[in-house]
Amino acid sequence: MGKILVFANQKGGVGKTTTAATLGAYLAQLGKKVLLVDFDPQGNLTSSGGADKSRPGIYEVITGARSLEEAIQGTQEPGLSVLGSNINLSGASVELIGQDKREFFLQKALEPVKSSYDYIFIDSPPSLDLITINGLVAADGVFIPLQCEYFAMEGLSQLVKTIQAVQKSLNRNLEIAGIILTMYDSRTNLAQDVAREAVKYFKDKVFRTIIPRNVHLGEAPSHGLTINRYRPGSPGAKAYEKLAEEVVQRV
Repeated sequence: MGKILVFANQKGGVGKTTTAATLGAYLAQLGKKVLLVDFDPQGNLTSSGGADKSRPGIYEVITGARSLEEAIQGTQEPGLSVLGSNINLSGASVELIGQDKREFFLQKALEPVKSSYDYIFIDSPPSLDLITINGLVAADGVFIPLQCEYFAMEGLSQLVKTIQAVQKSLNRNLEIAGIILTMYDSRTNLAQDVAREAVKYFKDKVFRTIIPRNVHLGEAPSHGLTINRYRPGSPGAKAYEKLAEEVVQRV
């Protein structure tokens, strides 16, 4: 049975989508079967994986308009597939509010394919709305990307409270599977302080591999590529490759 992991942080710009896409690509290179689920209306994970935004995606699956088989797309990376997103998903929060068991739509949608993949990664929007709650309910664990910059820890307590509330009432098996330090600049005291704070607060939940600030990581999605295909020798690529090996050991 595969592991479903949701990438969550209500703060935007922390490297959440980049981490989901890149980690997925490197895990596929390690021989794992990975499904990227873009559960963010912006559809950035869909673009990063080189998938087609005009194709039916997760919104059409949860509303019953299309089957999973019709919506899942292959990628250039063998073993890596994408269940894409499009702008239709932006109305999902409002549409689901009146529905019975509205927090369980994503879990129900992914249930048939859970055993077909080693890892299913869900990229959730930078908010704590009903879409993100669906992601937390569907998942076995949460990966929290944390950028090594000012205000990084601010608001994190709210995310932890939300995770605890979901654990209590909707998904007893949910756990924080790991904190991923991103955008690290070793030249600054601030980055080192944030890393220390994270370890103090989350202890061994913090992955040892730290993702450096690297311009190529930002460029890769605009080419519809993950960093392992765009600039495999770059510091960012090497860090994610190492992180993938750590994920296999720990998760």
